[in-house]
Amino acid sequence: MAVGTPRHIANTVAGILVNANLTGHDSHGVLRISMYLEWMGENRLHPTVEPKVVKETDNTLVVDGGYGFGHHTAQTSIEMLIEKAKSANVACASLVDTSHIGRLGEYTEVASRAGCISLITFGTGQMGAWPVVPFGGAVGGLGTNPIAVGCPTGDDSPFVSDIATSVVAEGKLRVARSKRADVPEGYILDKHGNPTVKTAEFYDGGYLLPFGGHKGYALSLVTCLLGGLSEEFNIEKGRMVGVFMQVINIEAFTPLEEYQRGVRTFLDGMKSTPPAPGFAEVLVPGDFEYRYRTDRLVNGIEIPDTVHQKIHDHAADLKVSLGEDIVEAADIERYQVKS
Repeated sequence: MAVGTPRHIANTVAGILVNANLTGHDSHGVLRISMYLEWMGENRLHPTVEPKVVKETDNTLVVDGGYGFGHHTAQTSIEMLIEKAKSANVACASLVDTSHIGRLGEYTEVASRAGCISLITFGTGQMGAWPVVPFGGAVGGLGTNPIAVGCPTGDDSPFVSDIATSVVAEGKLRVARSKRADVPEGYILDKHGNPTVKTAEFYDGGYLLPFGGHKGYALSLVTCLLGGLSEEFNIEKGRMVGVFMQVINIEAFTPLEEYQRGVRTFLDGMKSTPPAPGFAEVLVPGDFEYRYRTDRLVNGIEIPDTVHQKIHDHAADLKVSLGEDIVEAADIERYQVKS
């Protein structure tokens, strides 16, 4: 708000950042505050812009984010899609001119709470313009291009599969860098195409690898093709980019309560699989987030000293208090575990 963001947008962004930390995805949490402030200073992010619907049918939307806060654009879009899916059973949206929207799983959770299955992708690609190398290539050309799928389970631990199509999300490298830690072998290359474990070498013109070799590469291309529905493609440069969202109303196919009971029984069956040597248990997507949220709501969120210092530096520059005096009743209510 100190740099001109309207309160309702600031609340949305703050809530989504904190929820990312609560669910254990620190790569998409408050670590990003500095990046967004830098983007605003460079006029790359316009904090007051509201998303606009530029094309619409009964079950489709094209939403122009105007390079405002991507979280606000994505949250607004998923809410509109849920409403459409409740009447049209299936609804899809393409988001154009949107900035970073954060953790895709955030929005699948919103759809899950509404009794819907959701698919969300963000894809971007252009030869030589992005850090993920195509399978067999020596130069980057793709973004980390995540895919998220969410499904309600009838409890506080919905199925949430949110994966980058690179070996690791770029934000995880930011976390490692903030901790001055190396990353495992097989994640990144230096600018000469040589394997490295040093994040400094990645951020000095290095590259990321796709997960699963040709399979992750193929899925990364899928996100670009879906993203291209936004019409954000450039024929001359061979560029495609965009966010795609789909929401499916479960009640259009089967009673929601019965379906959720079936999903939970099925997932619990997977979790009952005897663990292999070296594993304590079998988990399913959504367990990670639920456990982290439960723990961190009680014990708090740890952030690296480097991130803590950056936030304090920005707060000092903007004359924003970081004390208890800024905590509002609505903040306390917003982050409580729902019974």
